[in-house]
Amino acid sequence: MSPGHRQDHQTFSAKGTALRQILTDALCRAKPPRSGRLEIADLRQAGLVLRVTSNGARSFAYRFRHPDTRKTLRATIGPYPATTLEAARKRAKEMAVQVSDGTNPIEARNAEREAAPTRTFRALADRYLKEHAERHKRPRSAEEDRRNLAVHILPKWAKRDFRAIRRADIIEVIESIVSAGKHATGNRVHSLISKIFSFAIDADLLEANPAARLRKRGVEKVGRRVLDDTEIKIFWRGIVLPPVSRQVGLALRLALLTAARASEIAGARKAELQDLDNPGQAAWLVPGERAKNKLDHLIPLAPLAIETIKAAIELSGESEYLFPTRLGRGGPIDRHTLTVAMVRFAKSLKGPAAKTWQQEIPTTHDLRRSCNSRLARMGIPKEIRDRTLNHITSLRDPESKHYNLYEFQTEKRQALSKWATEIEGTITPAAVVPIAKGRRR
Repeated sequence: MSPGHRQDHQTFSAKGTALRQILTDALCRAKPPRSGRLEIADLRQAGLVLRVTSNGARSFAYRFRHPDTRKTLRATIGPYPATTLEAARKRAKEMAVQVSDGTNPIEARNAEREAAPTRTFRALADRYLKEHAERHKRPRSAEEDRRNLAVHILPKWAKRDFRAIRRADIIEVIESIVSAGKHATGNRVHSLISKIFSFAIDADLLEANPAARLRKRGVEKVGRRVLDDTEIKIFWRGIVLPPVSRQVGLALRLALLTAARASEIAGARKAELQDLDNPGQAAWLVPGERAKNKLDHLIPLAPLAIETIKAAIELSGESEYLFPTRLGRGGPIDRHTLTVAMVRFAKSLKGPAAKTWQQEIPTTHDLRRSCNSRLARMGIPKEIRDRTLNHITSLRDPESKHYNLYEFQTEKRQALSKWATEIEGTITPAAVVPIAKGRRR
């Protein structure tokens, strides 16, 4: 250190005052004092000081007077060079604004540290799940949110301050999913992130949604898969045979017959079934808590559907569920069991039949779409089709939303009966008419 610096240090030690210079990186890296410590106040940013000890430790701090007591205090900023001179000046400027507003930067920082655990994205996600998803969404949708968080979002953002997450961070997460070929999943995660930030705004935790108006990056195919007669015949005969269990196969047959959603089929309770011994009145009442639009849904049962349900009841034993799980944990089968079964069935097919199935393996939703498509081809009006499939789009107006549960029961029964009759005609072998023998001459 130069003689001038030693003299300044001696003055600092004796009078307890700091040097005042324009801080530069060269000055910050200068040799430390031989003993004690040296403090240099920055002439460019009021309040910013650099402390250098004899062992070479260097750190920035902000010196200020308490807004109330006027006592001189020091707020630590960070060590140099981990904290750059530019960053130190920026932080000192922010603290100066706090002081001018009557805030003690030290007390504000301590309060920030105490609140930090509640400001992580994990904490925000937990609040979203508890206060929104589990309260306002169907259990299946809430569970899907939980799964997407655990798999795609929390591994990257769990400990991050959600207030610091920017648009670029969101794009990075979504693009990593879409780039792996999972376009639909990327769009679902996109929607989930936006919903969580919207929840934060409603909870007065944020002022803006960084995902607002962000264009979906995944390109999803519009579902058009509809089973033709040949495929229905192959499906009906083979779906109850290995590698699919008869129980799961019956569930999938019921999905085709009723156009019910996979979750509704999987969770069906025997108590929801009505008048199975009366073909003209037999019905299945899906309770609102298990329906997508949260409205009770009455599904009239055609004779073929009754036959399918009775076969399932025989396999279900004493369980309250029509399709109980065999895993020993109780309860019904999972809807994903039906999804997996469709894939296994498709992959088990051999010969010419396998070609169309394996080119585009049908899903459980394609069974529902096939029913809707066939009903349209039969001339069933859209209003009746929507009621039959419990489409939420047809029930948005107040009058429709609170419609009588048994309204349109006759029309829905006629529609599903026609559909069942068409299936029966497809799966039933054509009668062989014997050729009459000619008379002997």
